[in-house]
Amino acid sequence: MTAYILGRLSAMPITLLLVTLTVFLLIFVGGDPAVVLGGDEADRATLQRIRAEFGLDRPVPVQYADWLLRVVRGDLGRSMRTNQQVSVEIGRRMVPTLQLGVLAVAISLAIAVPAGVISAVRRNTIPDYACRLLATLGISLPNFWLGILLVLGLAVLLPWLPAGGYIDPFTAPLEGLKTLLLPAVTLGMGMAGVLTRMIRSSMLDVLGEDYVRTARSKGLVESVVVLRHAMRNALIPVVTVLGLQVRTIIGGTIVIETLFALPGVGRMLVDGFFARDFPLVQGVILVIALSVVLANLVVDVAYAYLDPRIRYA
Repeated sequence: MTAYILGRLSAMPITLLLVTLTVFLLIFVGGDPAVVLGGDEADRATLQRIRAEFGLDRPVPVQYADWLLRVVRGDLGRSMRTNQQVSVEIGRRMVPTLQLGVLAVAISLAIAVPAGVISAVRRNTIPDYACRLLATLGISLPNFWLGILLVLGLAVLLPWLPAGGYIDPFTAPLEGLKTLLLPAVTLGMGMAGVLTRMIRSSMLDVLGEDYVRTARSKGLVESVVVLRHAMRNALIPVVTVLGLQVRTIIGGTIVIETLFALPGVGRMLVDGFFARDFPLVQGVILVIALSVVLANLVVDVAYAYLDPRIRYA
């Protein structure tokens, strides 16, 4: 197991280097950064001053090396709007985003695991059709459209939950949970649909295996056969899908936080993009990319834990 983890860790430096290079080059996608900052009507003197102020007059490899050294030291630069350290602003905005992501994953698993298992065990029955319909709706409905429907239903017509805003659950648990519930359900429903279909398919394969039939022939209760013998092996491919869905959650927070006015990293990225705050945008995208890389590492380790054949391969 240790050798397997070390092997995965050894590949991370190259991945991280490519991530940093891609993030750095993002500021050049829209053309000359000095022209973007100064505007199309900026004169030559103004453009030269901007290039000198932000180091854009140096060769690109030198700019990248200097930026990378600062990133390694934890310095992501200063926001061009607030003149605050980007790392400090990201750290402050990361709390609502993490709370939203964790709650969305919890909601999706709470829906997908029982729905997928019931759908497989009760194959071609009314519960199976209902679970499959729920999964299809979760996959088909866009996040923003589902969020609007939930706001209209549960915040406007039935004012049970707030339509937007944010209260820290650690400060006021009940009120804070209410502000996160609608965004988390909106974000988690799509992932719940994907996981439900994956769990159903995986459970159907496992339930047909010889060791499951052997367990049944020994007279074990069906719930023991399903939960103890079938579910663990059925969840192995689901772990991979769950890791891939982390990227969907991170991308979804950009839309959801904007829709529900949550002060998270996703909304900060949108605000920084429209304000042409390049250091802020670079810092946020870098943190998001690193989060995806770390999530994939966790998935690899969990996959090896669930399936011993992988760790000894």
